Amino acid sequence: MKTVIRMLSTLTLIGILSGGLLAFVNGWADPLIKANQKAETEKAIYLVNPEGKNYSKIDSKLLEAYKVVDGTDKLIGYSIAREGNGFQGKIRIMIGVSDDLESINSIEILEQTETPGLGTKVTEEPFTSQFKGLPPSPVVEWVKGIPPSKPNEIQAVTGATISSKAVVEIINDGLTVARELKKKGDL
Repeated sequence: MKTVIRMLSTLTLIGILSGGLLAFVNGWADPLIKANQKAETEKAIYLVNPEGKNYSKIDSKLLEAYKVVDGTDKLIGYSIAREGNGFQGKIRIMIGVSDDLESINSIEILEQTETPGLGTKVTEEPFTSQFKGLPPSPVVEWVKGIPPSKPNEIQAVTGATISSKAVVEIINDGLTVARELKKKGDL
């Protein structure tokens, strides 16, 4: 009986110490992680709207978006951060769009946990460059195994169709919300 009590006491002590250590490390790392995420977001705002010189956050609970202006404070477009489910986890994207929401300037994948060598190809230039100048009206569409035939189509990555489709859905979702906010005058 003493052995069981001693084992339980030892395991309880180890559990308390481990939990405390994990809480301490989390408390120490969390502000650093948030600062890095903020820096990556700020960097991506200008990557998807390269002519931008300054930005301001749009106050909306429905959409994380930023107004991007040039050196004379003229609106040149919006940077929209959006996330959704990919094949293996969340994909977070920054979408650069024109001020009238009629053209995608560029996209930048901020975070993803897709399959290395397949799903991660959605972060590479052949895929992401398809979105430059793409008209997202009425929505961005994707095709598989054939070249795009419409101006609003992109070609999915072979072997990573789910990841490609997820990127398109995330973009379409973000632009749908942005269009609704623009109609209301909130964008």
